[in-house]
Parts: sequence; structure tokens; C-alpha cells
Amino acid sequence: MHGTLLALALSSAPASLDAPQAARFARLALDCVHREYPNKIAHVLRGDPDVRPPRELTPAFFGCYDWHSSVHGHWLLARLLRLFPDAPFAAPARAALARSLTPENLAAEASYLAGEGRASFERPYGLAWLLQLSAELREWQDADAQAWARALAPLERAAAERLQAWLPKLAYPIRVGEHSQTAFAFGLVVDWARGSNTALADLVLSRSLDFYQEDAACPLAYEPSGEDFLSPCLAEADLMRRVLEPPAFARWLTTFLPSTPTDGSAGWLSPGVVTDRSDPKLAHIDGLNLSRAWMLEGIAAGLPAGDRRTEALRAAARVHRDAGLVGVTGELYEGGHWLGTFAVYLLTQRGVH
Repeated sequence: MHGTLLALALSSAPASLDAPQAARFARLALDCVHREYPNKIAHVLRGDPDVRPPRELTPAFFGCYDWHSSVHGHWLLARLLRLFPDAPFAAPARAALARSLTPENLAAEASYLAGEGRASFERPYGLAWLLQLSAELREWQDADAQAWARALAPLERAAAERLQAWLPKLAYPIRVGEHSQTAFAFGLVVDWARGSNTALADLVLSRSLDFYQEDAACPLAYEPSGEDFLSPCLAEADLMRRVLEPPAFARWLTTFLPSTPTDGSAGWLSPGVVTDRSDPKLAHIDGLNLSRAWMLEGIAAGLPAGDRRTEALRAAARVHRDAGLVGVTGELYEGGHWLGTFAVYLLTQRGVH
């Protein structure tokens, strides 16, 4: 896709997202969305009939090592195909989406989600990414994408209903750096819900205020934990800039991250160090650097014009972006099955309004 067309498709996309990068990230997803093994399934066995291969249990999202990575691998393909419709990877990406997102496959996924003993299946991370996939398809003015969105609709409704039933019962936020974290998932959900489900948007916004409005002095110096791929402090701030208007968000951030510098420096937050990319948990730190980068950019975007913290937030984002992209190679499947999504989410500024 030529630069002019890319600008029309996504005016805020940074110049660093070029066609060769897009092709590399697309290849990571194409290499895994229909690769069944190795596979880590979150599957409760209630009897011998439940002992089945992933392709039968979840026929749309059985690849990429685990369900949530398969879901956001499909999101990656939809996102890049939408932005680069004439790229060499476009035809195989479209074929991969068509193979997975059939009404039959997605009906089976909805049936699986509704099964006994699966109340917490992929909650909230995988469900939030499922809603992001739906949002990407709905926003894309393409005949195939609209057909895939219609096929996905029953699973989309089931995911939204699952979250809507859970949130009123959740007494406390989940402040970890991995999949169960609420702040990151809430951000994805509210971005989807504002265009699709006003009731769920209102509920997520209300719960965000309940959980986070009074927070102060988040211990950013305690991060990261050794297997984080999400920052608890930055994800919370990136959520709250979606919840609060810029002046109110600026005041909240002063209380929440009081040490954010005003001198434009980047050294106040160092990227995480990856010691072994062949270890699937230690490789999480590559994802942490990428997600920190987009969260820092989101926080900066949520502040009023002229806020003196903006340049330091963006400087730290650049350092984390560069550190994180080093690990997005596909050389090792431990990172290759999911890091491309984080790179594309960052470089296309999907979460920044």
C-alpha cells in the first residue's frame, strides 16, 4: 500500500509502520493461526468426551498456541489487511480469515463458550480481544469483513454478556501484569463498547471509577515483575484517560504518578530486560516493553495541550518501543505467536483516540 493510501486509511499511523514491517508481522500471524500444535488449552475435562483436539474444541481459534493469541492473531491480520489491501500478504491473509471466520466455526465457538464449567474462560483478556476483533471487522468497509462480522456476532454477544454478568460481582480490581489484569481489558472493552454496546460501556466506565478513581502514588518502581507483559500502573492510567476528560485526567495523574518528570527526559522509566527469549514466560518482557510504549503514548494523548509531562511520556514511549520491537522476530515460537499483535497495536496506534 502506498503512503498516501495508508494515510487515508489511518491518518494517525506513524511513519515507522511501513509495508516491509507490515509483511513481517502478517507472516507471524499467518504462520500460527492454523498451526494447531504446540497448544496450551484452558479446558476443564468433565468426562472422556471432553478429550478432543483443539481444532474440534474451538474450530475458529485453535492456533497460535492458545485461544487468546489465536483471537488477536486474527485481529492482526484484519488490521493489516484493512490498512494494506494491496500488499503481497493480502491474499493469504484474506484466505486465512475466510477459513477461520465461518458461521459454522463461530457457532461452535459460541457453543463452547456456553459450556458447563466455562464461566471464567478467557476472562477478561481473551474476551476483550474478541471484542476488538469484532470492532476491527465492523469498522472496515469491506464486503468480506462485514460477512465475517455477522458470523462473529453470536460469539461477540456471548462475550459481552459474559463480561456484563461478571463486572457487577467483581469486588476488587485485578492488578497483575498478566492476562487477568482488569485495567488493560477494560480499555479494550470500552473502546469496543462505545461503538457497539452503550450499556456495557457505561458499566465498564462505572466500574473503572469504582476501582481506580481514588488510587494514589502507584508504585511504578516496583515494576516489572519477572513475567509481566502488562504494566499495572501504566495500564490503569491508560484506562483512566479513556474515562476522564483531559483536565480531570491531568489532576488524577498528578496524584497517581506524582514523579512523572516535566523535563522531557526518557530515563525515568527503563525498559525491561529479556534474559531468555526461548522461555515463554521470560519472553513476556518483550511484550511489556511494547505495551508500555502504547500506554505511555495513550497517557500523553489524554493530557491537555501544553501539559509539561507530555514530552517525558513520549520520550519513554520511544525507548520502550525500540526495545520491544527488537524481540518481534518470529525466530522463536515462544514470542512469535503473539508479539506481532502487540507491535501492530502499538505502531498503528489502535488504542489512541
